[in-house]
Amino acid sequence: MVQLEFKQQKYLENMKTLGKKVNVLGFWAAILTAILAAVFITLGMFGSSSWDYYPGMVNYVWTLVKTIDYVLFIPAFLLAPVFVVLMVCIHYHASLEKKLFSLIGLAFALIYATIITTDYFILWTVTLPSIISAETANISLLSMYNPHGIFVALESLAYLIMSVALLFIVPVFEGGKIEQALRWIFIVGFILAIGSLISTFLLGYDIVMFEIIIITIYCPILIVSGILMSIMFKKAN
Repeated sequence: MVQLEFKQQKYLENMKTLGKKVNVLGFWAAILTAILAAVFITLGMFGSSSWDYYPGMVNYVWTLVKTIDYVLFIPAFLLAPVFVVLMVCIHYHASLEKKLFSLIGLAFALIYATIITTDYFILWTVTLPSIISAETANISLLSMYNPHGIFVALESLAYLIMSVALLFIVPVFEGGKIEQALRWIFIVGFILAIGSLISTFLLGYDIVMFEIIIITIYCPILIVSGILMSIMFKKAN
């Protein structure tokens, strides 16, 4: 009996220690998520030169390499693993009856991270070297300037899957005003993402239009929710 009580006490102490680690890691992951999303959208809005050359592109490959067009995806690339870490912390933070939803959200977060990091890695290691080497014969589908190319399609898919991941963790947030705000932010974000996807195809636009819209939607969502979740983890600790 004494041994059982000792094991129970040890288990509770371990869980308490784990909880503190989760809250600290979750706090910093949330802060980094907000920062990386802010840097990404700022570079995309004010730094990218892609649209300056769009009307004059030949075969969707622009041979004059502008560094900013490739640098701006660095924060988005780093955002993927940080987002996965944040989702892991949310899963551990969730109450037992809500862990099913947080685990599903984590699974979708891993899919998002896999797609987006692969997409950007191909951009840097295949597309960019090919353009620099003037080997552009078969590169148009991979070019980020192609409004209906593979790069744009994968990026659009990744952020759409992110919206699903965030939707599934909605039940995890319950109780205070911060949790309520997070619930509505993720629900509204998903509705806007699906609505913009449907509208894009109904209006006959290329997938690049959806890519622009969904990134414009989810970067501010990640900034605001990142700040709110950092406060939530700070209070929990």
